[in-house]
Amino acid sequence: MNAIDPIAWPSRHSALPKDIFHREDIFRAELKLIFQGPAWHLLGHLAELANRGDFKTITIGQSPLLILRGEDDRARVFLNSCPHRGTMLQTASRGHVAEVECPYHRWLFDTQGALIAAPGSDNFPSTFCKADYGLTELRSEVLHGAIFATFSDAAPPLLEFLGPAADALAKAMGGDGRLRLLGYQKVVYRANWKECSDNEGYHAPLLHRAFRLLRWQGGRGTQVVSDYGHKVIEAELKEAPNSSFLDDPSLVQCRDTRFPPRSVVIQLFPLNQMIKHLDVINMRCAFPRSAHETEFHYAYFAHADDDVAMARHRLRQAANLLGPSGCISLEDGAVFNRLHEGSLTPGTVEFQKGVKAPGDDVSAVAQNDEASNLVKWDYYRKMMGFDRD
Repeated sequence: MNAIDPIAWPSRHSALPKDIFHREDIFRAELKLIFQGPAWHLLGHLAELANRGDFKTITIGQSPLLILRGEDDRARVFLNSCPHRGTMLQTASRGHVAEVECPYHRWLFDTQGALIAAPGSDNFPSTFCKADYGLTELRSEVLHGAIFATFSDAAPPLLEFLGPAADALAKAMGGDGRLRLLGYQKVVYRANWKECSDNEGYHAPLLHRAFRLLRWQGGRGTQVVSDYGHKVIEAELKEAPNSSFLDDPSLVQCRDTRFPPRSVVIQLFPLNQMIKHLDVINMRCAFPRSAHETEFHYAYFAHADDDVAMARHRLRQAANLLGPSGCISLEDGAVFNRLHEGSLTPGTVEFQKGVKAPGDDVSAVAQNDEASNLVKWDYYRKMMGFDRD
């Protein structure tokens, strides 16, 4: 890892240096200290791997991974790299295999990652043993169907890392995590990953024009953050009083009668999200392409018990409401880019709404405050080894 040049981190606990959003040395260090460091990463859901032999490719930081459901029905997370010469094994985003074959030298692996054939092995060193050359497996766990992995043995147990987000996870995934995949939308934002993950409730009614057009105001809500920088925002959802101007008012209707209309937003450190809003069940897995680009994969789900009409309603609502070009979230991409362009100027940025005195508890703040982001930022600062001025 390249050394990080000195950075002037402000002494004010509510301020951040703009340098962290574009400096290449900081970005390279983040890949090691955070994405390959002691953090867990949300990678997908078992619904994306419905059958034995199904696989999905995804990335942590810039390291390609292969998630594979084995013949023993367990989903494992491997490096998407042949242990022989490092060749990427799978380039498709999803698929089904009986075995995994490296295209370069035809080494063959079973769906549990074991090497089962290596052409020419009679001329390998006498010490060669197939058992030593299986796919490299990451530490992983499944919670309510959600698949998490970490590069680090130093990462705490998953439930400890998630904290209050663990209980919210089931709420966000249809109550019990029994889902089936509806589809994806994928987008690249011209912004640093930290700008894309700095979500809060302060901006929502001010930035998003749909909220104003619908005259849509949420009900009571809570916002809780954890020591590891995760955030859970829950809010009641009232009926939009001006939905009749839409060609399809079902976009803002809640038809799942098992639960009251509610929004659950889980922002996981460092980057990924789970969102249950009205009838939308949405998982957002993301990774930085560079210091200046971030790729997001929006995955949409139905509940396993949904009939055809309900699944179709969720799909229509998902893409048109909360997708990257959805009527509610359309403006996010533009603002991410403007945040990034603005960070190229000297100086700092500073949080204001809900900010308390240093040392005050900000683990539970008002629903639309931005102060909760400071917990994440202080955790980030410590992981990166930055001292305040």
